[in-house]
Amino acid sequence: MAENGQGRDDPVDKHPQPEFPQQDQRHPGWSGPMDPPPDHGEESYKGHGTLKDLKAVVTGGDSGIGRAVALAYAREGADVLITHLPEEVDEARETTRLVEEAGRKAVAVECDIREESACRALIERAVGEFGRIDILVNNAAYQMSQPDGIGAISTEQFDRVMRTNLYGMFWLSKMALPHIPRGGCIINSSSVQAYKPSPHLLDYAMTKGAIVTFTQGLAQMVAEDGIRVNAVAPGPVWTPLIPATMPDTTSFGKQAPLGRPAQPAEMAPAYVFLASPQAGYITAEILNATGGTPLP
Repeated sequence: MAENGQGRDDPVDKHPQPEFPQQDQRHPGWSGPMDPPPDHGEESYKGHGTLKDLKAVVTGGDSGIGRAVALAYAREGADVLITHLPEEVDEARETTRLVEEAGRKAVAVECDIREESACRALIERAVGEFGRIDILVNNAAYQMSQPDGIGAISTEQFDRVMRTNLYGMFWLSKMALPHIPRGGCIINSSSVQAYKPSPHLLDYAMTKGAIVTFTQGLAQMVAEDGIRVNAVAPGPVWTPLIPATMPDTTSFGKQAPLGRPAQPAEMAPAYVFLASPQAGYITAEILNATGGTPLP
């Protein structure tokens, strides 16, 4: 096989590969203790003004994919409001620092999207800060691995997964739409789990499948309003949710054909593209970023 072309990255060796050290954190997890440290694009993402002066809301923007998206959006010229849980305030500060370092306005809001009133207050805050919402990224999610089967999934866990992953997305989309102008968009975070569910993530995978259906249905509903709705379906991504919810971190991502998990920075370009004018004829689509796992 030919060697890499000059200046090109090998997608297999570009980022760390398993085996990783075993590591455990309590939920929701934090970036700092992770080994290897997650890459959000701090050194690598270069903006080109693609989203100049747009206003974005990114739920779960304190760490992981959300932080990478917030950073990329800021470097593309957007102002960004992120949400975080109370335990994630320090992570949120780091994301706002990165956004402000890019010369854009950053707003961090403590918000539990499981509550309808909190979602309403969030949208009101975003409109108060920005005047409008050009991009809504429904990214916040909850999962908890249960290797012992469906009997181990408590009603409390099931409710939390449903309310975080589905109710919050539904409420925020519904409440944001009156403030999204023509040309604006909604981008939802689905998952490879929507199509290839892991048994130990049964309830989480169920919600990710529902997100695909919601995305495709809502896109048709609001198309005549000039608003696009799409989703990104990541494969395994090295975020704080992994050591906080998975019993084995040593081989995480090894099952992907590329042999490793994605770094959050590798997901951000998909969210940038779907928010950009270049994606103007793309709606009701699921952009799969799985490291080679074929999806429908």
